Formats: sequence, C-alpha cells, structure tokens
Amino acid sequence: MEYNFFATVARMKYIERWALMRNTYPETLSEHSLEVSMLAHALCVIGNVRYGKHLDADKAAVIGLYHDASEIITGDMPTPIKYYNNRMKDLFHSIEDEACEKLIGQLPEDLQTYYRDYFFKQGDDTEETKYLWKLVKAADKLSALIKCMEEEKTGNREFVKAKESTEQMVQELSKSYPEVKDFVQEFLPAYAKTLDELS
Repeated sequence: MEYNFFATVARMKYIERWALMRNTYPETLSEHSLEVSMLAHALCVIGNVRYGKHLDADKAAVIGLYHDASEIITGDMPTPIKYYNNRMKDLFHSIEDEACEKLIGQLPEDLQTYYRDYFFKQGDDTEETKYLWKLVKAADKLSALIKCMEEEKTGNREFVKAKESTEQMVQELSKSYPEVKDFVQEFLPAYAKTLDELS
C-alpha cells in the first residue's frame, strides 16, 4: 500500500505566503515553517533554562514544522479575510481542521495517532502543553514580524502597516511570556543587520 502524506507535505515549498502583498523576496510555506520551528524550539529552551519550565522543545519544533500544513490544501488565506469577523474566523478554523484531518488520513493507520499530536492540541491537556502551544503561536507571530523587518530593510513600504500591527501583537505577547520578551530584546535586533554586521 502506498501513502501520500510526505509527498503532499513536501508541496509546502510551492505555497507562497503574503499573497496580497508585493514581496521583494517571496516567502514559501516551507521557509516560514522552518523558521517557526526554530523559533518555537528557542522559546521553549529559554523557558526551560531561565524560567524553570518543563516544555518539550523538540515537540514544539515539530509542531512548528506542521503548524500551517493545512495551507497545502486551503492555500494561504490573507489575514484581513481570515479574521474579518468571528464567524469567518470560526469557519476558516473548521476548514483548517478538515484539511489537517485529510492530511493525517494520508498516513498509515498505525502512524495517524502519533502525528495527530502535532496537528491538534487535543490529548495532553497539562498546563505545560497548553503553554507550549502558545509559544508555537508566538513563534508564528515572531516569524511574521521578521518577514516585515526584512521587507522594510529592502525599502519595501508594502509591509509598514503589517509590521506595526505585528509588532503590537509581539509586544502584547512579551507581557505574558518572558521567553518572548527575552527573544525580542536579545535576538530580534540582529535581524535588521546586514551580513557584514552579523560577521
């Protein structure tokens, strides 16, 4: 029997994000997912080392890899449409859930339960696991902010408003999650540097 899961997921590289915006450098879903994975892992490590958390950083990294996998089926829905109102938001979340179910259905039955934990928050309902999922969401916002910063650095003004609103969201997250605050203070400024400045 043949299964399509990994071949389908590999198509993330064909999904372009920020569809309504003029991009200096197009960002694919693969690139975004890798960045979210790294950021989520880093946030969990900071939480564990500095704040006495017991977060599974490796699990956070894998959730980050798959966090937008539903977009392989749905495409990247622009934020103004996706969050137009609560009804639209709820409807789109249910569509995303159905897309994730379809993807998981492309795995052999004996592997489906294992992968389900990376697509859905169900199951382990401990405070640490809930916190981990929130840090993955924070990593997603950080990735969006980094994209806006990179576009701004090239002189692309298309992302000015997106940067302002995303910065505001990240500032709010920094108040609730010290890991995010630490990352913003210690690591985020380097994204504005040139290659020579990083060396």
